[in-house]
Amino acid sequence: MIDPTPLWDFDDPAASEQRFRAAAEAETGGERLVLLTQVARALGLQDRFAEGHATLDRLLAERRLMAQLDEASALNPEVGTRIELERGRLFRSAGDPDDARSCFEAAVTGARRAGSDALLVDALHMVALVSAPEKQAAIMDEALQVSRASAEPAARRWEASLLNNLGMTHADAGEWEPALAMFQQALAARVRTGTAGEVLIARWMVAWTLRNLGRTGEALAIQRALKAELLAAGEADPYVDEELELLTGGPAPPSPARPS
Repeated sequence: MIDPTPLWDFDDPAASEQRFRAAAEAETGGERLVLLTQVARALGLQDRFAEGHATLDRLLAERRLMAQLDEASALNPEVGTRIELERGRLFRSAGDPDDARSCFEAAVTGARRAGSDALLVDALHMVALVSAPEKQAAIMDEALQVSRASAEPAARRWEASLLNNLGMTHADAGEWEPALAMFQQALAARVRTGTAGEVLIARWMVAWTLRNLGRTGEALAIQRALKAELLAAGEADPYVDEELELLTGGPAPPSPARPS
């Protein structure tokens, strides 16, 4: 099945929607259906929930027709799994976690049937996000173990995000020491495979946690280093500035305008 990931720009879901529509026109069978599930996801990110559900409804009808014609690619369980995943994301974004959970649990079953570790990790992490707080860490840890044991690069790429999510789960519960351990592991994973921006955010998360643990000297050293790197690049990050102000009791030094 086709991997839709390279077509995504989550900062611009409208442009992503158009790319997926164009790519779908060039494909047939199950590959086309997979791309159109991402159209539904992009619609959801634009708060166009009714259109997203209507898109998935059409995909289900089209898949049934293909099944009647013995279109093998449409019968691939990955297609049904992605439809459940995106249906669940639409429900969750619209504030309906109960309906979302049933979709995500169906996606977990479908991903196992499809033999796709990447989809299984995605589905498990979405189940965690709509589960009770006391259950989230265990489900997220299950997803992390699948990611780390997988031979699929797409599944392995989830490691840092899952560690970050585990860190936030602990932080939300006020469990700052385990949160720090998760964020430090997430930073190590980002250093191995992430972009410069992802590494910066991971370092910020470590420093933020250190501040909440009262280890302000260590937190300040990291935030000052981040600020210096941003200044050298002619960039700014308001989250770094906010932490510096909290740590020093005064305003952060001014940042230059971002070069055009």
